[in-house]
Parts: sequence; structure tokens; C-alpha cells
Amino acid sequence: MFSSNPKEIQILKDLLEDSYSDYTLDNSFCAFKSINNIYYLICTNEKRTIISYDIINNRKINEIPNAHEKYITNFRYYLDKINQKDLFISISADDNNLKLWNVNNFEKLLDLKNINISGSLYSSCFLNYNNEIFIITSNCTFVPELIKIFNIKGNKIKELKNSNDSTYFLDAYYDDKSLVYYIIAGNQGYVKSYNFNKNEIYKKYCDNSDECHDSLIVINQNEVIKLISSSKFGNIRIWDFDTGMLINTIKVSNYYLVGICLWNNDYLFVGCGDKTLKLIDLQIGKTIKKFNGHNNSVIAVKKIKIQNFGECLITQGYEKNSIKLWVNNIF
Repeated sequence: MFSSNPKEIQILKDLLEDSYSDYTLDNSFCAFKSINNIYYLICTNEKRTIISYDIINNRKINEIPNAHEKYITNFRYYLDKINQKDLFISISADDNNLKLWNVNNFEKLLDLKNINISGSLYSSCFLNYNNEIFIITSNCTFVPELIKIFNIKGNKIKELKNSNDSTYFLDAYYDDKSLVYYIIAGNQGYVKSYNFNKNEIYKKYCDNSDECHDSLIVINQNEVIKLISSSKFGNIRIWDFDTGMLINTIKVSNYYLVGICLWNNDYLFVGCGDKTLKLIDLQIGKTIKKFNGHNNSVIAVKKIKIQNFGECLITQGYEKNSIKLWVNNIF
């Protein structure tokens, strides 16, 4: 029987010596179990190569050299259940390009160039609406430019109304009670949620601070939908998703926080600029343990359930050759 106590987690091994992150942005890698039962890690190296890595067998599966003209900063994974494909996005904040890939044969399916007129493409996400896959892209700039929505063929379908903010993080959320799809955006000074169906702002989450919100998660906790955000000033904020009211602020660190990951609805792992991984008890609103192991800022934290290990974490540091597998069952 596997232990699921997050306080017992520890580093099992380093994954993939050849890795690199150029920006302190979340989603610097993606990790998933594919439809053909391979546990994949998708990341990049300093030569702008996309690397597909087998976590279980500790081997490179494939490399795509010079995948972008400039450093690759972000990845997002999506399981296309209808067509039985594993898809992932790669983006470069510097060249404003997004590419879509089929993991199963490493075919490039889409190449969107110069998505934004100005600014940087810091984040993207998938959204499935009425069995149609959409790709959402952000823009981080002081020149107003709207969040864009493309179909899987690369055609721009629409732009989100009133989304002309400097956006650092994007994700999609589906409320299965109201049957509404939402896009959530971490901005400079506040967070916004958008009703995708109506193409309008749903709520703005703001406490009059000027912090950048770099990661977001939506959870259902005790029948209350909550939005959790992390910030550059070391704070975790918990908001009521439907009212926009701030429920709690948890001071985690004097350094910035980027990657956040739920262990379950009670615990949150946080990647910190002080080189540590911290565990937050959401019920009491406090840090209950910190973990060392990286030599620089921890910028991405992902949970994955792996054969023979149970629930695991994968983290990446803002540095070369620093992707680590954490487990709580070391024999």
C-alpha cells in the first residue's frame, strides 16, 4: 500500500541531465502517462531541443532539435480522447511562437508565428468546448492586446473581451454544475476569470496589491469553488471563485512563488525563489514543511501518479540539469 502523506516525500533521482529553463515561468515542462502507457517528461535544453523522456526507463525517446528560434519557455499537455492522441504545446516567450505536437509520432501539427504584435507570450492552455479543441494564448505587455483563441487548425476564432491586461499565466476551468467553461488569467495586480461561453469577464479578484500572479489553481473545497494564486512577493491567496472575495492570504516566503501544485484538497506544494519546495496545509493556512534539493529557484511543480511509486512530484529549478522526481515510497 502506497503512502499518500505529502510530508514524507523525498527526492528519488534526478531526471534527464540535459535540461534547461531560461525564464522563471510555470509549466517549464509537462509530465503525463500517454495513451500507450509511457510515462513522459517533455522539456527543453539550452540548444532549444525538445526532449521526450521516459521517466520509468530513464531514457530519451526522441529529440526535436532547434524546435524554436529562441529559448523554449513553456509546455502544456492535452489528451485528445476522441482521436486518441497525446498532444502538447511548446511556446517561446521571446519569439512569440507557439507549436503543437503529436507525442505519439512527434509530428508538428501547428506552427503559429508572431501571435502578439508586441509583448511576450508567457502562457497558453487548451480548452475543450463541445468536443472542439481550442488553444488560448496570453500577452504580457504594457500595450493593450487581447487574449487570443485559436482552433486546432490554427485559425483565430475570437479574442476575449476586456482581456487587455499584462497576463503571466493562463488556464481553463470547467464548472460541471453550471456547465460553464472559464478561462482564468494571472495578471499584474489582480486575477480575472472569463466566461468562455459568453465571451465576457466573470469576476475580477483584487486586494489592491501590485503583485504579479504567476500560477493559478481552481479547487472545490467543502462545496465552495476556490481560486488559488501565487505571487512574485511570496504570497498565496485564496479567493471565492464565484463572489470574487478574498478568503485568505498565506505568507510563504520573502521570495517569489511560481509553481503551485495540489496534493489533494488539503495540501499545496509551492516552488519558491529561495531554492526550496514548501508544503502548505490549506486548512490551517500555514507552511508545515520545507524541502531542500535544488540549487536555484524552484519554478515548476507537477503531480503525477507513476507505476511502482504511487503519487509523485516532479520539480524543475531555474538552472541547468535540474529536474527531480520526488516520491514517498523509497525502498
